[in-house]
Amino acid sequence: MENLEEIRERIDAIDKEMAALFEKRMQAAKDVAAYKAEHGLPVFDGAREAAVIERNGSYVSSAQIRAYYTNFLSSLMDLSKKYQRELMEGLRIAYSGVEGAFAQIAASKIFPSGQLFSYPSFSAAYSAVSDGECDVAVLPIENSYAGEVGQVTDLMFEGSLHVNGVYDLLISQNLLALPGARIEDVKTVVSHPQALAQCAKYIAEHCFAQMQSANTAIAAQQVAQTKDPSLAAIASAETARLYGLCVLDHDINESAGNTTRFAVFSRSALNDDAHNQNFLLLFTVNHVAGALSDALHVISKYGFNMKALRSRPVKTAAWQYYFYVEAEGDDRSESGIKMLEELRQHCNRLKVVGRFAGETTLTKE
Repeated sequence: MENLEEIRERIDAIDKEMAALFEKRMQAAKDVAAYKAEHGLPVFDGAREAAVIERNGSYVSSAQIRAYYTNFLSSLMDLSKKYQRELMEGLRIAYSGVEGAFAQIAASKIFPSGQLFSYPSFSAAYSAVSDGECDVAVLPIENSYAGEVGQVTDLMFEGSLHVNGVYDLLISQNLLALPGARIEDVKTVVSHPQALAQCAKYIAEHCFAQMQSANTAIAAQQVAQTKDPSLAAIASAETARLYGLCVLDHDINESAGNTTRFAVFSRSALNDDAHNQNFLLLFTVNHVAGALSDALHVISKYGFNMKALRSRPVKTAAWQYYFYVEAEGDDRSESGIKMLEELRQHCNRLKVVGRFAGETTLTKE
């Protein structure tokens, strides 16, 4: 039987091997961080982490030791995430609006260690990435009540960036005014058109006049700067705290499940199959009878479920339209490649603008 010193020597030898493996693992984490930075992916991927812990835990035969090992893995992955966040602190994230905008809130949750930069419009934030000023842009693409954000869809169609992630943020719209103001004092509300649409019933019930703003947070700024008690903004509660306003009424959006989908745009497309569970497809069809029907038939023929189908006017050609399809599946699979090849026979313009694993819900805290 080994004496204590011999056992300790054996542990020291194992620890030395583990140190070398730990260093190799952290180097791999560094490579992962570089990939995530290039493709606009967040550090934390809950589904991936859970799958790794479950799979690797099964390698331990002893049930008693397995529980300790899964705790060890969880701690190891926490260290890996911390290291990746440190490496990605320089990641530059563009968003449209000013501090307190829902896009800024979403961006801060997706990239908590990144540097956030505000831009006055969707196109300016998009161009900041395509021109190399920023690494990624976080832009809204759709609201569960007010529908698509057409300006961003148009940027997808005309631009060169790729969507590598889609995130859901529960939106709570609030009526903000100057301190001391009452709802009875308010005559006009100002906000982004999407926010006004989300609160249309509330606005009508109170007979408010409407003014449009480029952004909800900019609307709050405007109320703070004009110092007019008859003017109120529709925006997040965060903006009230930022710009010294008071919340006259909470949750004034008509839909209790009011949710906005935000997409992360980057210059590089994902090239790993793990994230190819959904794809975004944009195309125009040939000017012949039945071309759209034929194109949609091709997509379904190869087993791809279309979750969304929308049309948008082509800005550079009167009375011509392009189509936006969001589909489940991997367009780089064998069936996906065949589908795209056949689809090109019916389309004069076709591009896959994004791939993402699945939607992630951003929590409030």
